Amino acid sequence: MRINSATQSNQTSAASAPRRASAAGTFTLEETGPAGKAATAGAAASIGGLDSLLALQGVEDPLARRRRFASRGKSALDLLDELKAELLGDDLRPETLGRLKAMLDSLSERSGVDGLDTVLDEIGLRVAVELAKRTPKAA
Repeated sequence: MRINSATQSNQTSAASAPRRASAAGTFTLEETGPAGKAATAGAAASIGGLDSLLALQGVEDPLARRRRFASRGKSALDLLDELKAELLGDDLRPETLGRLKAMLDSLSERSGVDGLDTVLDEIGLRVAVELAKRTPKAA
């Protein structure tokens, strides 16, 4: 993807004042009026370029998004396996139920891929059922 800027960034560098070295090894700048105006115009033009770059960072690669959601599903299945092992060992930990609740919240987000969303919905339903069975009923 190519981003073309309406203004060239090298326009401001041509307007800078030349430096003059003094005998003591320090330098001084000549005072010129047009250099200040060109620098502010260049700074204003770079803001538009920055906005474009920030907008591009918000666009997510579809393959990376699919991997991220598939990873969530795998993590939920791993947690369900951990719950099963704890139940078989008669050692159910409250931390596991807390992690399952957090996982259920993250599974409600949509990935945009129909088949993946269907599988994630089924995993989320299983997590919700296990949480309902293990959570004490309110009076």
